[in-house]
Parts: sequence; C-alpha cells; structure tokens
Amino acid sequence: MNLTEIKNVYKEVFEAYEHPSIETHIKKIIELDAYLPYSSTFFCITNTQNLSFEYISKNMTSCLGLDAAVMSELGMNYFWERMHPNDVEPWLQALNELMAFTLSEISVANRSRMSYSWNYRIKNSKGVYVNVIQNTTPLEFDINNKPIIGLAHYTVLDSKINLQVSATAKFLNDNKEYETLFFKNFSQKLLSDGVSNRERDVIRLLVLNYSSKDIAEKLNISANTVDTHRRNILKKLNISSTGELIGMMKTNDYFIF
Repeated sequence: MNLTEIKNVYKEVFEAYEHPSIETHIKKIIELDAYLPYSSTFFCITNTQNLSFEYISKNMTSCLGLDAAVMSELGMNYFWERMHPNDVEPWLQALNELMAFTLSEISVANRSRMSYSWNYRIKNSKGVYVNVIQNTTPLEFDINNKPIIGLAHYTVLDSKINLQVSATAKFLNDNKEYETLFFKNFSQKLLSDGVSNRERDVIRLLVLNYSSKDIAEKLNISANTVDTHRRNILKKLNISSTGELIGMMKTNDYFIF
C-alpha cells in the first residue's frame, strides 16, 4: 500500500468538517513538557484533519533519533513513510474499526472519556524498526462528534520484542479506572480469542499489583467476582498461578493494553 492509498483510507476514517481551536491544549502541553524527564515515551498533539502534529515533545528525538523540526514540517506523511510495510494495513483496519465502534457504541457525552491504543513498528534514525505503542485521548471533535484532535503518547520498545498487533478502546469510569470496551488482536492469538474484556481489565490491574479488593473497587464489582475472573483466566491460559500470569505478561509475549 503506497502513501496515497494510506492517506485516502486515513481521511475516510477521520473525515472532518471544521478546523477546531486547540491553542489552549497546546499551551498547556508545552508547559508540561518542560518539566518531564527524558524517557522511552514521547507525546504529540495530533490533528487528523490536516494530517499534522500540532506539538511534538522533546523526548521524540531521544526515543527515535528523528528530527522534530522535520517531523513537524512534514507531518503524518513523514511518520507513515517510516512504518513497517507489514503493519500498515492492520493499523488502518484498527483505526477504522475503532472509529466505527466509537460512532456506533459510544454516546457523544462519553467520547471525551475514551482512550484508544494500538501498536506498530516504526523505523528509527538508525534504520531499525522499533515497536511503538500509541495511546491517544481525544481532545476535540468535529461537528459530527468524530474525534479529530488527540493527545497521543508513544512508548518505544526494543525491536527484538515480538508484539502482536492489537487495538483497544477503554472508557474512564466514575472510579477513574479505565474499562476495556473494545479489543481486537490482529494476530489472532489465544489471548484475544479466549479472554473477555472484563478479564483483560483484571489482568492489567493484577500486573500493577492490585489486590482482588482493590480491583473490585476500581471496576465496581465484588471481590468474589474478581476471584472468579482470576480462576477463569488461569484456566483459559493454561497456567497455574497469578505469579506465572504476571510473569508471562511482563515478557511481552502477550500484550495487554
């Protein structure tokens, strides 16, 4: 798939009808960036209407070795050109399905509480394809309530890690905990086929060392229900303990957004 084809599909997903004002968002993000340490994560404010990066944090260069000025000038086209060819089609499919899910299943009032994640490989300045996990939170919407301005966090992982290509949509509940509403694993491995969205949330919180009681409070379910989910997860993944589960997750053989 060439760049023109990518752009056409992308525009269909993020079709927009007016240019929003995001000066306030950009100002606050720039203020925050000055105080953040260098790490394996950088963030951008993305504009899907004109295919631009409205802001790129200083960590981008330390993570990928790319020139922020060039990336800012050339926008998303420059970034797409560096994506691994095998990841382009599943990435576009993920964007399309996430957008369709949002428009059909998420109320307008709740769309600002959503968070979207997906992964792909990008060629860094050394010519090495590294793993990128992108998490985007909508900031502004067009007149049809489609998200078009987003705060995107990019976490860069070693090229030797073999990640399954996945996409997730999560909702920030009243307890300030993200609940998985949509998940699709494009590699079609066991974890996507056998584990429910609720079990996925339990796994994610277990990896963060929360107890069953804590998880129950965050997800607004009973501790007994959490324990039932834990037993079902171990059975589905054919493992014997929570410790083994956490170890498996941290090897990155499986990826939980």
